[in-house]
Amino acid sequence: MTPIAGYDLSEMFSIRFSKEDLEALKSVLSEMKNVVEIQTFIGDICAFCSDTVRLIDLLSSLSPKVGDEPLLKHRVYHYRKDGVEVFKKYNITRIPSVVLLEGQIRYIGMPAGEELRGFIETILRLSSGNSGLSSKTVSELSKVSGKVHIEVIVTPMCPYCPYAAFISNMFAFESFKNGNKNIISDIIEAYENPDIADRYGVMSVPAIAINGEMEFIGVPSEEELLAKISEAPRRKGYKTHRY
Repeated sequence: MTPIAGYDLSEMFSIRFSKEDLEALKSVLSEMKNVVEIQTFIGDICAFCSDTVRLIDLLSSLSPKVGDEPLLKHRVYHYRKDGVEVFKKYNITRIPSVVLLEGQIRYIGMPAGEELRGFIETILRLSSGNSGLSSKTVSELSKVSGKVHIEVIVTPMCPYCPYAAFISNMFAFESFKNGNKNIISDIIEAYENPDIADRYGVMSVPAIAINGEMEFIGVPSEEELLAKISEAPRRKGYKTHRY
């Protein structure tokens, strides 16, 4: 677990890649098999919107191509230019937000620093169609009939956060694949969204809330997360938070 402490935000969210870094990213992204679509939502007053767009554009440019088209497709929506309806469609109320899988996976804040690893692994898994979850987990997720909202609170300097984000994303992926789309995975960057971290009293990350209740500090096992997700729709009185 990594404490939320004072860091230089400009350093954490900077986009500076060496030639070797770019070659490594290109090599990793070469494993993509099928198209993955990403939507980035931005607006006028936003500290990290332009850097977020630059980052996703860079990843898109490094992804494999079929003809002239990259397998990682990126579209940017601007609140003022594209209107409120597209933001409502994906329930976007904060910027920047990065959306995958038709809104089942959302990064609320820039996937910067250590979090980039989990973000890229998520892209690769979506592209391959294989979540890597056990057959038992996949079977149990198909039985989840109620809505489940997972919030994974992360920071760019946390080395464990990508693992928590990734497993949450894969649960949402399997829910999407089996057609019920009941699980939403939100990866929330704490420095950009301190009110959400404060709401849950988060002092260290990763922290995972399910349907508005804090459940894990640290990275849960697949079995632990499955147990909490399976019971979450049966709870009475919970209220998921709107951003």
